[in-house]
This record gives sequence, C-alpha cells and structure tokens, in this order.
Amino acid sequence: MKKIFLAATVLLLSLIASAQQHPVLVDAQWLSEHAKDPDIIILQVNWLKLDYEREHIPGARHLWPGWLAPDSPEGNFNAPDPEKATAILQQLGISNNSHIVICHVRTEVTVAARMFLTLEHLGLAGQVSFLNGGQEAWKLDGNPVTSEVPEIKKGKFKARPGALIVDKDYVLKTLGSDKGVVVDARVKRFYDGDPTGNPRDGHISGARNIPYPEMMNKTNMFKPADSLQAYFMPVATKEKEVVTYCFIGQTASVVYMAGRILGYNMKLYDGSLQEWSRIDTLPMEKTQP
Repeated sequence: MKKIFLAATVLLLSLIASAQQHPVLVDAQWLSEHAKDPDIIILQVNWLKLDYEREHIPGARHLWPGWLAPDSPEGNFNAPDPEKATAILQQLGISNNSHIVICHVRTEVTVAARMFLTLEHLGLAGQVSFLNGGQEAWKLDGNPVTSEVPEIKKGKFKARPGALIVDKDYVLKTLGSDKGVVVDARVKRFYDGDPTGNPRDGHISGARNIPYPEMMNKTNMFKPADSLQAYFMPVATKEKEVVTYCFIGQTASVVYMAGRILGYNMKLYDGSLQEWSRIDTLPMEKTQP
C-alpha cells in the first residue's frame, strides 16, 4: 500500500511539474508546430461571435469574455461562479490536464489577458499560454484561418479557485505590509489625477504606476522580458507580491501577465477603482505637481 501511495504521489508531483513548465507566451511558430498536440486547446477570445465565425485558427473554440468575467450590480468584470465556470470550460473541451492557448483578435489584448488570468485563478495556473500577437501574428506568419467550427468533446475540468483575484481588504493589508506592493496599471495621467468620471480621482494611496499600454509594442505583442523588467525593477523585487488594479480589473490583466512573464507573484484587485473610489474611507491621493 505504501508503494502504491508513493507511486501516486510521484505521479501527481510529476503532473504538477509538467504543468508549470508551459510558457506564459508562445509565438505563432510554436503554435503551428503544437496545434495538433492532444492536450492543446486553443481559445479565441471574441466579444462578438461573428468575428469567430468569420475566421479563426483551425481547431480554435470561441470564448466569450462574459462567460468568465460577468457583470453584476456590484461591478463589472467579476470573478465567475466556479460551478458555472466548470460547466462552460467543460463544454469548451477543457480537462484538468489541458494546455490552453489564448488567442486575441486585432487589438483586443486586454480582455484576452483577463481570460488568461481568470483561467489561472480557476486552477489552471501554469497550464495557460498566450499567443503573442494573437491572430494577426498567426496570419502574418503565413498560417491559415478557417470558418469551420470544430467538433468538441466535453472535457472533465473541475474549477479549483485560488487566490489570484483579491478584494479591497487584501489591498489594504498589502499597503500596510512590506511583503507586497500595489500597482496602478492605468496610464500615468489618470494615475496622477486627471478626471475619469469616478467619484474620486487619483490613485490608491501608496500605489506605484506601471502603465499597461507600455507592456506592448505597436503590433500588440508583449515587449521582450528585459524591456518589461525595466518597468518592474523600480517598483518591486521578485520577493515581493504585486497586486495590480485599474478601472474595472480588465487592463490591469496586461500588467498581471507581464509580471507572470518575468516570474513575479502577481494578483489582481478585481473591484479596482470602480469600487475603491466609491468608498470614502479607503485612501486615495493625487500626484503632487
């Protein structure tokens, strides 16, 4: 019995280790070479199914962001209900051993990045990759697209939500600790205090600024790691946890991904300033001129 238990433990650890080896970013050449691997699931993120029906990478399935980041009276882009997420991802053919590749279209990087983060939060950390440059990079590399919708065999995924998506109390705790930093992912003028339409402008007191657009180049690809590191190095060492936020928890997902590329311990404050600016007891400040 002990030998059986030991063998099962070794197998489990092996599976975990192999899952953690999947890169955060893959390029079009890599995907072209691995698209037919048995565990690969390509999810094309589209707000409108019309875009997916028009063209997608052969074998890709359509992931509508509203399934995994629903709006509610409490705010936009919420973490999904685990049971509902389980059903959706099973219908997309995902199992617990799947290697998922997220693909965005045109300039829709931020919502695709939120899907990357959400899948990691649901228990697939280390098993999700992001096609750098999305569908446009795929086509520029000479690869085909199709309008044919693939047949999907129901998967066996079971959501196991982690702690990557955090609340306002977690942010307050981080602000009072030397073990983490809070990062505003918005462009600098909003961080400084330009009007946004929220009840209060500026940024969470003590938060640093890493503007999400600067993580990408003009072709909507993530910049090289050394360029990304130049933004993170003045803000936090890799020993510190980084909690990022934005307006509603969408664009901050790009900074989350950049940190993951670099090997940082990243989290997202989902309520972001949509929530924080409405609670007067939570501290905010503007950049002094």
